[in-house]
Amino acid sequence: MIFKIALLALAVVVMTIYSGLYLLKTNEDSSKAKIRKALKLNLSTFVPIMVMMIVLLFPSSSKAAEAGTSAAASDGLKYIGAALSTGLATIGTGYAVGTVGSAALGAISEDQSILGRTIIFVGLAEGIAIFGVIISILILYA
Repeated sequence: MIFKIALLALAVVVMTIYSGLYLLKTNEDSSKAKIRKALKLNLSTFVPIMVMMIVLLFPSSSKAAEAGTSAAASDGLKYIGAALSTGLATIGTGYAVGTVGSAALGAISEDQSILGRTIIFVGLAEGIAIFGVIISILILYA
């Protein structure tokens, strides 16, 4: 098992180094066509290696999963709920901080005396992520 993982990791490293050397050797100009060609080359080597890794590693993992209990299956929804509350709260925080932060920078560039108020608004936007983490902790330990 470890030998398979090491072999696949070695294949990924070798293909990445080969792609880099190819790009260094043929780098006459940095046009979009060259970049697309390099990306296609990289993906055409990386994706098959990852598919081989999935095929080789997951059959042995499924044998270990058969030994699990039914209690672990009932806890699955709890973990999904905790992950969703944290993930969606973080996405909401990213959007809110992006919007409020850019507006705050614009406001500060016009009037520097309102820096304190804009920091409060950005802090309120970051509070959404904290609430999501609190909800996920409540879900996990309920």
